[in-house]
Amino acid sequence: MNIIELLLHRGLPGKAKVKLVRHQDQRYDVQELYRTGHLTTYQGYQAKPIFECDYIVSFIGLEGSLARFIGVYKIVERQKSSDVPLPPDFPYPELAAEDDVFYQLKQIAGFEDLEDRVIIDWGKGALAWHQWLKEKEVVEVLPKGYVADFPGYLDFILTFQELSTIINNPSANREWHRMLGGVAGVYIIVDGGDGKQYVGSAYGADGILGRWRQYAKTGHGGNVRLKELLTENPKAGDRFRFSILQTLPRTLTLSEVITYEELYKKKLGARAFGLNT
Repeated sequence: MNIIELLLHRGLPGKAKVKLVRHQDQRYDVQELYRTGHLTTYQGYQAKPIFECDYIVSFIGLEGSLARFIGVYKIVERQKSSDVPLPPDFPYPELAAEDDVFYQLKQIAGFEDLEDRVIIDWGKGALAWHQWLKEKEVVEVLPKGYVADFPGYLDFILTFQELSTIINNPSANREWHRMLGGVAGVYIIVDGGDGKQYVGSAYGADGILGRWRQYAKTGHGGNVRLKELLTENPKAGDRFRFSILQTLPRTLTLSEVITYEELYKKKLGARAFGLNT
């Protein structure tokens, strides 16, 4: 199967002018822009009028020449970038000043279940990040609910949405469940809005997986300060970032695990400057 067959089968107009776009930018964290809902704004600003077409089919660049499908967008309008203010929470305010053109984009329906699942081979021209629609091999369709391969205990940062997806789709994320359920440990939650930190620990039969299930279910996991944040702003959880500071054997006692947790709280100042009470 190639990407043209897949797009046309899903209803993309056969006579439309379509460009394929592969986002992989050393200047900006494209993955984070996508996770935080800013990618449509990011791809709308361009230095030159390169999206003179009806639709763009967007991908995020992966290792090598691979790319992951994230959506189909209709070109609604072309404007001067100076006439379009950036959203106040956009993390790269210099973007608008660098570019001359802004394309107002509207994501079209009908492709939602393929987002983050379809992987294509972009081919040898990886530097040619925008190309007219052409046959590119679909190399994999990931399971529904899949987030990412498990990279190692200390090599990831999960958004709350990603954590919830992993927890709620165990079949698609088997390795995450197996690895997180196999260890106890000390973890950290960072509020991406102000950088404040919460340090916690997990122990018992289900290890870190069992503890993080509670966050996926409640948003706060029973933590006092996180409860307060979510009471003030129910969407505050969208800013939370989850990662592991240290793994520990599940055979350790509660008091042994808490000793490690207290050490990290002191190292990071999580009580004085963070979200621990």
